Amino acid sequence: MTTITTFTKKPFDPLAPEAELIDIRDIAHALSMMCRANGHFPTFYSVAQHSLNCMREAKERGLSERIQLACLLHDASEAYISDLTRPVKSAMPEYKAVENRLEAAIYEKFMGGITEEEHAAMREIDDVLLYHEFLRFMGEKLWAPEPKIYCKPRFYFELFGSVEKDFTSAYACLKTACEEQGKENGAI
Repeated sequence: MTTITTFTKKPFDPLAPEAELIDIRDIAHALSMMCRANGHFPTFYSVAQHSLNCMREAKERGLSERIQLACLLHDASEAYISDLTRPVKSAMPEYKAVENRLEAAIYEKFMGGITEEEHAAMREIDDVLLYHEFLRFMGEKLWAPEPKIYCKPRFYFELFGSVEKDFTSAYACLKTACEEQGKENGAI
């Protein structure tokens, strides 16, 4: 058996992702139910909340809707394969290869792909939020100097259903904005 059954009851093979089976509802639901930091924060704070905070940070920095969407989707693969802590992930190149293929399929489906510049901007924001999450929840400064954060992150428990709804609503708004921008630029 190589498939999982998703929230929307799709048989999904994370090792051979099919675009038509990748569903934003599955991603929003699963990420809203997954705890950041492998469950070690003193309170529940979901991967979806982290992704929404990353999106808010990109918006507050005045970055494009595409980068905001990339920030919202940057951990979407975790909906299908979960996650490993950074130290373990760095020692498991096969896992990283699976994650990279799945991320590429997700970005292709929802954004038509992602550029290196967009990926770099998203990674920087992901690291800024990581730093401030550990500072807020664990009192730990991960490195110096402290990176500047522009948004006011929502670092508190939010109901799963509310987070899921916020995630899908943010996706819908950003997807529409990106499509309209693409039409204006003649890309769509």
